[in-house]
Amino acid sequence: MRKHIPNIITLANLFSGCIAIVMAFEGNFPVAVLWVILAALFDFLDGFFARLLKAYSAIGKELDSLCDVVSFGVAPAAALFVLLRDYTLYPAIIEPLQTYVPYLAFFIPLFSVLRLAKFNIDERQTTSFIGLPTPANGLFWISYCVAVFSLASSCILVLPVTFILIVLLSLLMVSEIPMFSLKLKKISWKGFERQWILVVIIITLIALYGIAGIAWGMLCYILLSLTTPSEKR
Repeated sequence: MRKHIPNIITLANLFSGCIAIVMAFEGNFPVAVLWVILAALFDFLDGFFARLLKAYSAIGKELDSLCDVVSFGVAPAAALFVLLRDYTLYPAIIEPLQTYVPYLAFFIPLFSVLRLAKFNIDERQTTSFIGLPTPANGLFWISYCVAVFSLASSCILVLPVTFILIVLLSLLMVSEIPMFSLKLKKISWKGFERQWILVVIIITLIALYGIAGIAWGMLCYILLSLTTPSEKR
């Protein structure tokens, strides 16, 4: 039974992602965010318990990637699709394309799959990442939908900014840019300085901006990764 515990937790990640998708298509973005956050918690805990119980398995690695595609790829894309379809102001010049534009949101799971496939065969990514991790990208987009919801129907800049971010973050996921791991394997400052700094930043941003603070926090994660020395692999 012990060896199945990490996989059960991984499946809880998938279950949370599925509910997040339902909430997203209902336009209930704040609740969708909560379910994606819960999925991220399960995503952390499955690895934690695998190490604790020494219950590593090939199927666990595959399950983790498959579940991440749903929770951090499809769920945020569903929220963004609904935001672009039902709540976003379109300039007159592209109104004829309004029916089709929201489908660009599904570039998020497309590049998430590519990112996870690369990760699974890349032996360099053991203690840090190369390219933006799928959970970080998913957390950004699901909270972004909440952050811009009140502006989307009145601010014409939301649409172009969203398109630019889709392109930039999708390319960043499959890039060769080193990024530090978000997971704290030990309660220690030494060796985990950037993780602790990021925790403080995210908590502060959430206190100031609510759910929108998560999106800002993920952008800070990218900035910290780009501006601080890479970890030794």
